[in-house]
Amino acid sequence: MHSNAKAAPMAAVSHGPGPVSAPSHASPSSSSSSGPHQTSVDDIVHSFEEADQHTVDLSGYQPEDWICLGIFWAMSLLVFLQFFSRYVLNDSFAWTEELAVYCLIGVVFLGAAMCVRTCRHIQVDFLYRYLPKPVGRVLATVIDILRTAFFGYAVWLTYRYIVLVGDEPMTTLFWNKSYVYWVALAGFAMMFLRSLQVSARNWRQGYSILENPAAYDALD
Repeated sequence: MHSNAKAAPMAAVSHGPGPVSAPSHASPSSSSSSGPHQTSVDDIVHSFEEADQHTVDLSGYQPEDWICLGIFWAMSLLVFLQFFSRYVLNDSFAWTEELAVYCLIGVVFLGAAMCVRTCRHIQVDFLYRYLPKPVGRVLATVIDILRTAFFGYAVWLTYRYIVLVGDEPMTTLFWNKSYVYWVALAGFAMMFLRSLQVSARNWRQGYSILENPAAYDALD
């Protein structure tokens, strides 16, 4: 009897004078649906849905872009063939290394023409922030003229080089090395033409990427 009498006041103190409510347990489904993990999953699913609705636009690519892409894949296949013949067949094809180097030359020169078209060569525009607008316009025009003249001069120098040593054969193949030099000349000629186009566009719109870099951010 004494134990029951002591237990009753302790129960009253622990539960208080009000009614006792049963503990509530949230269901696992409700907690997971509103948690941060479910939110991140929804964001990922939404990003995939946006990617599915995105239309591919290839209109901005020019012939030099596709030619450069083809040469790049040819170089990749040559490098893979060199690796396979050396480490799998234990009989390396020596001509793969030389042709891969020549393909890299084509990628460099045609890729440089791509960069001229999109104004993505290395350039410093810090000075233009502090120059008056008319002075910056004159300086940018001079740079356009000098750049175009340089590419034209490089075309002439490359042609002179082909005339002098164009009959030189390749090291591992009995092919004429002038093919590689003609690719370099084509790259310089494309740079010259693209530089003319960029200079004319800068003159029409009244600014270049040096004067207004923010206007070219959309190209990225």
